[in-house]
Amino acid sequence: MALDRKPAPNDLDAFWMPFTANRQFKKAPRMFVAAKDMHYTTADGREVLDGTAGLWCCNAGHCRPKITEAIRKQAGELDYAPAFQMGHPIAFELANRLIDIAPEGMEHVFYTNSGSESVETALKIAIAYHRARGEGQRTRLIGRERGYHGVNFGGISVGGIVSNRKHFGTLLAGVDHLPHTHLPDQNAYTRGQPEHGANLADELERIVALHGAETIAAVIVEPMAGSTGVLLPPKGYLEKLRAITKKRGILLIFDEVITGFGRLGSAFAGQHFGVVPDMMTTAKGLTNGVIPMGAVMCSAEVHDAFMQGPEHMIELFHGYTYSGNPIASAAGIATLDTYKEEGLFERAAELAPYWEEALHSLKGTRHVIDIRNMGLIGAVELAPIAGEPTKRAFNAFLKAYEKGILIRTTGDIIAMSPPLIIEKPQIDQLIGTLKEVLETLE
Repeated sequence: MALDRKPAPNDLDAFWMPFTANRQFKKAPRMFVAAKDMHYTTADGREVLDGTAGLWCCNAGHCRPKITEAIRKQAGELDYAPAFQMGHPIAFELANRLIDIAPEGMEHVFYTNSGSESVETALKIAIAYHRARGEGQRTRLIGRERGYHGVNFGGISVGGIVSNRKHFGTLLAGVDHLPHTHLPDQNAYTRGQPEHGANLADELERIVALHGAETIAAVIVEPMAGSTGVLLPPKGYLEKLRAITKKRGILLIFDEVITGFGRLGSAFAGQHFGVVPDMMTTAKGLTNGVIPMGAVMCSAEVHDAFMQGPEHMIELFHGYTYSGNPIASAAGIATLDTYKEEGLFERAAELAPYWEEALHSLKGTRHVIDIRNMGLIGAVELAPIAGEPTKRAFNAFLKAYEKGILIRTTGDIIAMSPPLIIEKPQIDQLIGTLKEVLETLE
């Protein structure tokens, strides 16, 4: 591919990169300059197979024509329109398209710009919902250890990844956490949902007994935790959470920023597991990662609690300048069209068994202590280097990049979630190359 641009700027210092070892990166930069379908192109002209769908977001692959054209056309027709007291048709069309594929019971969409903003929005709606119903004392929020719900103050408060929390001092008050569901001693090398651990949901009853159900607004969990290393929900676990929250009048929020839009073989994890929450947070695959956009979906019960009082009054004092942005909305519609026309959700379900077999073929490979998978997501956990946690997986990431595959690491866990357009030979390449990398690690 001919590149008509400079491979890298002269000075890398100005950009403070997110979730990056900045000093290490800027000594040996890894630059992508183009992408198409399953591959990135590096500044030195190499192709790198995308084993992570960007950051869990490019579910339909890269630079897909329908999405690209929709953005181009919309930018020349209606570039921006405010969503405060005004509207444009495309945002309404996308909202209806989302409700069409959402779990039954999700009936309304509130637009945001990212997964982090979706979480903040859902938490605020949950608290305001109870206040609107005359239960303003319900302000407590329950998250989960090792949960990831973005990087804003609400998200890191209910989240449970230590490094995301410890640097920022006092977070939101009135937050408690369920235990995580990762039980390596009982569920090592799990294929799909683990057999053990449904009882962990009963910890919610302990928290209710401690604080009183009348103080708790919502429980938020990822149906399957992605960013913390692919932690799977044990059989019956989500069903128990749903039963307890319903009994206690607590809203249940599913963070589907990663699991939404086909990653598990269904449109959303709620459908995959047969459990419908009161609200769902989404982003990433909503626009195939091309344009920032997120959305919170909620039940009619939640929405209608706000639709009281004089009609000229604003019902929810919340929103963003770019909520329902026209170009993002056009990208979202084109993304949904691409998923549907190419049957990508169904394709993910069909490929899942092949992906599972390939992934678990790494059992016995040097340093591997656990493997787990669901849909087109997989994790390979490595034994850490004594006294140097995260270093072994980071070294694997660097070597994998050199060998032409992109993986993602969290702690000493390698996480993979390729675009849903991946072919079986590309799965073989991804896993085969990873095996070579692991065998050469110290």
